[in-house]
Amino acid sequence: MSNGPGSAGNVIAAICSLVVPGLGQLVQGRVLSALVWFLAACIAGAITWLVTLSLFPFGWFVVSVLSCISAAMYRRPVA
Repeated sequence: MSNGPGSAGNVIAAICSLVVPGLGQLVQGRVLSALVWFLAACIAGAITWLVTLSLFPFGWFVVSVLSCISAAMYRRPVA
């Protein structure tokens, strides 16, 4: 059973993280990582909004893409 980059579980997790940063990590069972990604997205979105006074969520989007890549590249440690 493959559980590294490109596996079905990682693809699903990556899609989840693209929608909501950290959701893919939560699907993978990485609760702390999920919380960190979600908080980073919230902070980045707030900073973007404060700096630009625009509703375009550029900061959220950037963190979302990085979270997606993190979920896609995750390799479960061998026990």
